[in-house]
Amino acid sequence: MIELFNENEHKNIMFSDLTEGFMVQANQHLIVHGNEAMILDPGGHKIYPKLFSGVSSVVKKKGLKYIFFSHQDPDIIASANAWLMVSDAEAYISELWIRFVPHFGVDKYAVSRIHGIPDEGMTLNLGGVDLKIIPAHFLHSVGNFQVYDPVSKILYSGDLGASLGADYDIVKDFNNHIQYMEAFHKRYIPSGEALKAWAGMVKKLDINMIVPQHGAIFNTPELSKQFIEWVEGLSCGLDIMRDIYKIPN
Repeated sequence: MIELFNENEHKNIMFSDLTEGFMVQANQHLIVHGNEAMILDPGGHKIYPKLFSGVSSVVKKKGLKYIFFSHQDPDIIASANAWLMVSDAEAYISELWIRFVPHFGVDKYAVSRIHGIPDEGMTLNLGGVDLKIIPAHFLHSVGNFQVYDPVSKILYSGDLGASLGADYDIVKDFNNHIQYMEAFHKRYIPSGEALKAWAGMVKKLDINMIVPQHGAIFNTPELSKQFIEWVEGLSCGLDIMRDIYKIPN
């Protein structure tokens, strides 16, 4: 458990070490303001008991107000039913994916607490703080969102910024860190146009940290700016893979 921010009654906490074995490494996040909390991308069944223990040490079960799913992947959403059954929290996911969530075994009594996020995003009030749910479509899911916390000035970027294989939680040298990000972004992000649109949007935010769902975080404004500029100029997906569309011999 890593405390990213703690000031007055506001906390931002990251869990980076709960995955194991063949699981892709994934970070889980908790935003707390006063007595209310939001959990972001809580992960799968194997992670749930450990994450529940960690979250319970920070906030009471009744204080869990929101569950945020950035998109539909199992490393994000597979434990949805467990969290909905153990709390009174309201869950939010792109309206494109809302009818797919029950396939993860969500109890019929909990389905009514899963809400669709419109394409343009929305605001969720957490204890008096307006968290911004901002569009990040095609990065990499067709219905994808990120969370911006205006108190800590943290942008939770989901799979954007993911790194695999680095043995550290915090980026120190951006140029050296590219080797852990490049393959993922070139293969999983479908088009550089989506990255350019995203970069144009987030440049308007006051960002102290960019915190991805996988791998190390960009914990300064300077590193965050470097990341935004890097992805803004990246060629990926169909930009570089058009020749793959051939009938196999």
